[in-house]
Amino acid sequence: MDIDIDFADRNLALQDLKYISAMTPNGKHPSGVYFHDIPTNPITGNSVYDHKEAEKLGYFKIDFLNNSIYSEVKNHEHLDYLINKEVDWDLFLDKELVSKLPHIHDHFDIVEIIKPKSILDLSIVISLIRPGKRHLLKKTRQEIEKEIWTNTSDQYYFKKSHSIAFAVSIIVQLNLLIENSIDS
Repeated sequence: MDIDIDFADRNLALQDLKYISAMTPNGKHPSGVYFHDIPTNPITGNSVYDHKEAEKLGYFKIDFLNNSIYSEVKNHEHLDYLINKEVDWDLFLDKELVSKLPHIHDHFDIVEIIKPKSILDLSIVISLIRPGKRHLLKKTRQEIEKEIWTNTSDQYYFKKSHSIAFAVSIIVQLNLLIENSIDS
């Protein structure tokens, strides 16, 4: 288990903190850090353990993630406004607009199948993009909803909480695009 935290600039968020970078079997983890003592490689300063092995040994990783949408958010009130603003769900039928949205920009085919009308619908789109859930595209909407949040394979998939968080970030980006087009 770990915690994911989004930042407009993860390097800026980490600049004054003492941390140790996590590792994967293929090298340095793109976002994971440890804020407690963990054995380190004396040359790289990174963890000697793969992040999965480190978790088994009781080490707790935090992922500091870059999320560029936050660079346009002015403050907490602005973010609350962008999250809670009423969504025109019909905008998700516009292929050109969807192409400008994070995570789903290359997956209009899935957006078109699900036709999201809520955050939960949009989170289903997010989950269907992942290899572990793509097989559900051949099923009915009812079957998709029944199986989407269960782990049925070893392939990469999103938990419901991750999918909802990503869906909310898409709504923020959509509302930023609308806001910026009005201001132009």
